[in-house]
Amino acid sequence: MLRSINLLPSSLSLRAASSLHILPEMASKGKSFLHSESTLLNSSKNHDEFSADVEKVYRILRKFHSRVPKLELALLESGVLVRSGLTERVLSRCGDAGNLGYRFFVWASKQPGYRHSHDTYKSMVKILGKMRQFGTVWALVEEMRKENPHFLTPEVFIVLMRRFASARMVKKAIEVLDEMPKYGCEPDDYVFGCLLDALCKNGSVKEAAVLFDEMRFRFTPTIKHFTSLLYGWCKEGKLAEAKVVLVKMREAGFEPDIVVYNNLLNGYAVSRKMADAFDLLQEMTKKGCNPNATSYTIVIQALCSQDKMEEAMRVFLDMERSGCEADVVTYTTLISGFCKWGKIEKGYELLDDMLQKGYNPNQTTYLHIMLAHEKKEELEECLELVKEMENIGIPPDLCIYNTAIRLACKLGEIDEAVQAWNQIETNGISPGVDTFVIMINGCVDQGRLIEACDYFKEMIGRGLLSAPQYGTLKDLLNTLLRAEKLELGKDVWSCIMTKGCELNEYAWTIWIHALFSNGHVKEACSYCLDMMDAGLMPQPDTFAKLMRGLRKLYNRQIAAEITEKVRKMAAERNMTFKMYKRRGERDLTEKAKAKLDGRKRRARRRRWGSHHSQANTL
Repeated sequence: MLRSINLLPSSLSLRAASSLHILPEMASKGKSFLHSESTLLNSSKNHDEFSADVEKVYRILRKFHSRVPKLELALLESGVLVRSGLTERVLSRCGDAGNLGYRFFVWASKQPGYRHSHDTYKSMVKILGKMRQFGTVWALVEEMRKENPHFLTPEVFIVLMRRFASARMVKKAIEVLDEMPKYGCEPDDYVFGCLLDALCKNGSVKEAAVLFDEMRFRFTPTIKHFTSLLYGWCKEGKLAEAKVVLVKMREAGFEPDIVVYNNLLNGYAVSRKMADAFDLLQEMTKKGCNPNATSYTIVIQALCSQDKMEEAMRVFLDMERSGCEADVVTYTTLISGFCKWGKIEKGYELLDDMLQKGYNPNQTTYLHIMLAHEKKEELEECLELVKEMENIGIPPDLCIYNTAIRLACKLGEIDEAVQAWNQIETNGISPGVDTFVIMINGCVDQGRLIEACDYFKEMIGRGLLSAPQYGTLKDLLNTLLRAEKLELGKDVWSCIMTKGCELNEYAWTIWIHALFSNGHVKEACSYCLDMMDAGLMPQPDTFAKLMRGLRKLYNRQIAAEITEKVRKMAAERNMTFKMYKRRGERDLTEKAKAKLDGRKRRARRRRWGSHHSQANTL
């Protein structure tokens, strides 16, 4: 029986009531209820206005994104009127496929009577920054300087700083600060604080501390600056450095506020110094800075991570007794803890308690329960939870669907995975890279290779193929060739080439080695020649491998052709052909030796393992 069916009638009625916003506790919140209702009406109206055009544009972008002339013609003939708000919606719909959004952004800028808004430019900077296309970002900033200089606000540069910081490109993030005056935008204390915050949140707290000391005469230190540094050190568990920042902060005339105390609490929690954390809670109360829901949640989360669920519940009850109301995050943290340690029923009890008190759970709340069911391989319960979320008005997000699809694929229920996939599309969510990879691997594992190829080609069509997915490409191609599906493999590779994907030498090497390893030596050589025509030189071990294969086939003509091209490419790169060839032979020998040594080690482990188990038995 499913867990949701076993719920008491009262809890079922509560869940239904929460979806209709008619809980008794909500009656006292009439104003906020009316506000949420009006917001809902406005968002639905906005949805009706743009949704059809957004989907039409998105389908065109997916179909023609690699053929710009056809794409522009299709967009012109679509009858879609480019207007304020539509571009942002299209960029949001493209999701991870940022190159699709950029194609539309460029096309829209050429349409008569339309000009990009400040929000559109900011969205595009975010997307390109996420894709780490920083050269294009700076070109876009330069375009803004020439055509819309008033759009170059500090917010645009802050977005760029955060993207550089998240990529751990500290020097580039700091350079943004130095470049701002060239674009007529002078950085102030707030902008500097955002840079420090971005560095500290992305693991560059040492660099942030050095920058703070260097810039303290240019930018007046604020409590936000100190708080960011404190957060960074506490996140890394370096409490000594955090306390030094606290001393400097007091010397500068700032007293710790609730945010500072919560950062210290988090530092103690990360370091598992729970006694110090409890002492700090008492100190906060004595100094008149009463702990809030975040303070208690930090402590509860630390206890949950150590499987101290009884203590976590005691802190939760102390929190309620002190008059501090728990919020959705607090409940979600407790539910996550119980589900992590296999106590799903207790998680459901807390979920019902939330609803009784008028708190609506969010996607994260349900995700933790889903993950617990996934761990126990309970697919039916996962699918039932997805339905329950839809019934109470909480739209499942991509993480929820990914969990359901992953478990369905693991259990071999590909049809169930396909149904969940279709729900994603129906609900207007763009499947992400992870969704495609899960689906492709699931189909490969179950031997449904045609469907795996279809999903892979769709992923390519959406512009989502990049270096991190080369592992999936390798598994797919090798599986196809081992199953003697050479034509399917060629079809996949042809799709990659025709869609204009930027391929490096490693992608070509995957395909060439897959062909060679499965006995298709001539085809491997043919694609190696194509690779060199594309201006990419094969790796030395690839060349050595192909030469050995051709020697066995007595095919001197192809060998001579490949060798001649390699000679020319080596000369262009100031390499000697002898050294290149010798390196290839050495790499092949070392790989073969490493493979043999690995087999010997595994054999010894098995042998020693059996003796060890016999000794234990005796």
